[in-house]
Amino acid sequence: MNIIKEIVTDHIKHRSQIFKLAIADLKKTYSGSVLGWSWAVIRPAILIFVFWFAFSFGLRKGGDVNGYPFFLWLISGMIPWYYMRDMIIGGAGSIRRYKYLVTKIKYPVSTIPTFVNLALMVSHIGLVILMILIYMGFGYMPTVYYLQIPFYMLLMFLFFNAWGLFAGVLSTVSRDFYNLVKSLVTALFWMSGILYDATTIDNDIIRKVLLFNPVTIAANGYRDIFINHVWFWENWSPIINFAIVYAIMQLLAVWIYKKLKKDIPDIL
Repeated sequence: MNIIKEIVTDHIKHRSQIFKLAIADLKKTYSGSVLGWSWAVIRPAILIFVFWFAFSFGLRKGGDVNGYPFFLWLISGMIPWYYMRDMIIGGAGSIRRYKYLVTKIKYPVSTIPTFVNLALMVSHIGLVILMILIYMGFGYMPTVYYLQIPFYMLLMFLFFNAWGLFAGVLSTVSRDFYNLVKSLVTALFWMSGILYDATTIDNDIIRKVLLFNPVTIAANGYRDIFINHVWFWENWSPIINFAIVYAIMQLLAVWIYKKLKKDIPDIL
C-alpha cells in the first residue's frame, strides 16, 4: 500500500508538471517537419486507405456492416488501435526517452508514462473528432451512443497507463524487453480483431481469450458506439473482463516499480 500511496502522491504533487510535459511531448513529437501536427492524421489516414483498398478491391471482403460501409467499420477499430499501438511502444520506451528527468532533475519515475499517455490521448481525441466528421461526410450524423466515447477513452487511458509504468520500468533494465514489445505489436494487431469481428470466431477457446484482450475490448467498444449502437451496460462481460485484466496489470506495475525503482537512476 505504501508504494501505491507514493505513486498517487507523486501524481497529485506534480500534476501541473505532468500537463506541461504532456504538451512538450506533443510538440517534440511533431517538431522539425513542415507539416507538423498534420502527420498525426496523415500517417493513420495512409494506412487506413491501404487496408480499405485491399479489403474493398483486392480481397473482396469490404461489404457493408450493419448498413454501414466497410470503410466506416474499419476506421472505428483502427482509430483506437493507433492510440493503443503508440502507447504500447511509447509507454515501454517512455522512461528511457526521458531519462534526463530521472538522472538530472530527480523527477518521479512513476509520472513519466502518465504524461506520455496524456499526450497520446490528446492526439487520439483529435483523430476521433476527425472520424466523426468522416461519418458525417458519409451521411451518418452523431447519435446518443457517442456519449460513451469518453468512457472507452478512460478505459484505454487507465489500462495503458498501468502498462506504461510496467513496461517502462522493465524496458529500462532490459533493452531486450523493449525490442520484444516492438516485435510483438504487429502480431497483436492481427490477433486483436481490428480487421475482423473477434466475437464471431468459431473456436470457443480462442474467442474467449481474445475477449480478455484490452485491445479487442476497446476496438469492439468503439464499434458498439459507431456501428452497432449498443450501450456498454447492455453487455457487462467485456467490462468485467477489462476490470480483471486491468487489476492484474496494475498490480504488476506496482510490484515491478517497487522492486526496481531504486535501480533505475543507476541504470540510466
